[in-house]
Amino acid sequence: MRVLVVEDHVKLADAVAAGLRREGMAVDVARDGREAIDRATVVDYSVIVLDRDLPVVHGDEVCRILTAEGLESRILMLTAAGTIVDRVDGFELGADDYLPKPFAFAELVARIRALGRRNGRPVPPELVHGDLRLDSAHRTATRGGRKLNLTRKEFSVLELLLAERGRVVSAEELLEKVWDEMADPFTTTVKATIHRLRSKLGEPPLITTVPQAGYQIR
Repeated sequence: MRVLVVEDHVKLADAVAAGLRREGMAVDVARDGREAIDRATVVDYSVIVLDRDLPVVHGDEVCRILTAEGLESRILMLTAAGTIVDRVDGFELGADDYLPKPFAFAELVARIRALGRRNGRPVPPELVHGDLRLDSAHRTATRGGRKLNLTRKEFSVLELLLAERGRVVSAEELLEKVWDEMADPFTTTVKATIHRLRSKLGEPPLITTVPQAGYQIR
């Protein structure tokens, strides 16, 4: 899942981004409303965590603009104001969820994951393919009852391939959805991650390479 965190408070933004990355998410950060609009209209984010009180372009206006663009990204609005009126205002602007500050990080993660499952085709919290089971909520995967020791990126790649239910996923799409803006588009990191993942999954092979197209789990 790729997430955009829009927050002008540098320490808070960096802390939230670091925490979400530890949860296996690919995270970009925008410091003001204009940067948020520019990023969100170019990158297909699953969820946008949007602070309401932003410089340059206010968070309310950012929400209006992104909603009017018809983007599939889900918007989780953050604000220091937590009254019922403020929440109603946020929903009327087009936000999908609302979280007042200060918030518990665990709740933020849970809400982002819930919104991510609502983005596009619904994906169950547990994905099963033969003897392979992947629990997105607890970030665990097993095959034949054996726990798989996967890195965050390996887990996210496997999660995306399973969620696509046999659709071929290109290396470019994997790079966009699993890694963040710091990833080099010319890197071999996707190929290397797939190689390690295949080794950990064991036999019989599950991930198929489709020449000049990408990867799939049949």
